[in-house]
Amino acid sequence: MKKLELKFENQDGKTVTYTLEKPNEPVDPVAVKAAMNEIITQNAFTSTGGDLVAIKSARVVERNVQDIELPQ
Repeated sequence: MKKLELKFENQDGKTVTYTLEKPNEPVDPVAVKAAMNEIITQNAFTSTGGDLVAIKSARVVERNVQDIELPQ
């Protein structure tokens, strides 16, 4: 399953990551940046290190798991 990770910097200078499952694809970088700016402007989220103050990055992450059948 793919996830969209939004990474912000908080007041303490630490990275805070919010993850959204099943992002619309293809991901629109302009829309993602606009949404991240709005999150900061609206002070929509906070963290233990204070308010979010800057955008760090965004990325799509996909995790693939393959079971290994072990011999009996």
